[in-house]
Amino acid sequence: MTAAWRQRLARVAYSAMLRLLKPVYVLRLWWRGRAEPLYRHAILERLGSYHGERSQGWVWVHAVSLGETRAAAALIEALRERMPDMRLLLTHSTATGREAGEALLRDGDRQAWLPYDTPGVVERFFKQFAPAVGVLMETEIWPNLLHGAARHGVRMVLANARLSLKSQRQGERLSAVLHPAVETLAMVLAQTRADAERLRQAGAKEVVVSGNLKFDMAPDELLVARGKAWRAAVNRPVLLAAITREGEESMLLAAWASHMQGVATKPLLVVVPRHPQRFDEVAGLLRSAGLRVARRSSWADEPSEEALSADVWLGDSMREMSLYYGLGDVALLGGSFAPLGGQNLIEAAACGCPVVMGPHTFNFAEAAALAQAGGAAIRVKDVDEGMSAALAMLGNAAQLSETSAKAIEFATEHRGAAGRMAEAIAELVSL
Repeated sequence: MTAAWRQRLARVAYSAMLRLLKPVYVLRLWWRGRAEPLYRHAILERLGSYHGERSQGWVWVHAVSLGETRAAAALIEALRERMPDMRLLLTHSTATGREAGEALLRDGDRQAWLPYDTPGVVERFFKQFAPAVGVLMETEIWPNLLHGAARHGVRMVLANARLSLKSQRQGERLSAVLHPAVETLAMVLAQTRADAERLRQAGAKEVVVSGNLKFDMAPDELLVARGKAWRAAVNRPVLLAAITREGEESMLLAAWASHMQGVATKPLLVVVPRHPQRFDEVAGLLRSAGLRVARRSSWADEPSEEALSADVWLGDSMREMSLYYGLGDVALLGGSFAPLGGQNLIEAAACGCPVVMGPHTFNFAEAAALAQAGGAAIRVKDVDEGMSAALAMLGNAAQLSETSAKAIEFATEHRGAAGRMAEAIAELVSL
């Protein structure tokens, strides 16, 4: 059997599996809608049923979730500078992404859910919108979507692209279906040289190293200022556990309890979970640890007296990370203490918040290495060592000030990816 036939059969098998799982997919969306009602909004869009007349000429950007949507904001702004009349079609897969994406729309723009990756659904999507170009953010490789784009003559770009060594190894097991999809990309705009090389090995033909859009994400200065005002009101050191993932809070609380034994005046601990559906779960964990908990959602502009005297704040709000980084003196980086690949530390650096990160940062490997080399972050082997390092920094004003300045310098010197990517995409549209 030829390679072409193996690839064709692999995509047929992949499509058949997704068709069988479609009811499960829809039920899962409905289930998630209990906590996040937006998942139940316009579910038929995900199955290729879109309202309004068919239209064409869109600049289509797909940003799967909140992080990708925030990174896409800088790219969209740069695209508008180069194509003032462009009409934006912005798609998402998660409720947090779609909610954040509303702020990026202008008159004439459109927002929709990404179609489910079966041939018929994808076909209806392209017949409805007929984009002039499609831009997928970071890691979004969908075989039928890219095959459909190729059939309809839509040039596709993978922007801010990254591919970790772990993901590359996992992808090799599905190379028969993923490799042909990657080959159809008109251009890949990679974050780093290492990402570029792995993406070439995965089948990408036109690859350009363009940098990381997250360096172009300017923090919300009003939120940073509010965070700093709250820090002054707290009047004690603040340790931030930023964007924590499942399993990390338990490790964090164990380390916190160990290091706080015999400490008279304790710092304020602020825990900000990654996923909003876990807010209540994490609140329960904090209370089970015997801590007095204040939830950010319980006040508006100013923390209550009860909050100011609490042991721990739960950051159960969305789109306020700049506030939390303004509030925190030091941040423990979530996702890096369990083998989850870490989280974006660039926003913390841009806000001047030093970072202590664990051993697992493979999703942001180069940014983590650059931050460490630039003195903006410290690498530790586990949560206990991370807690020791963070608390030591809290007690050293000179080190805090120096590391904060280095963090801002690190975030500033790597900007410019949005302009480079927008230039390449605009040129592709003009062909």
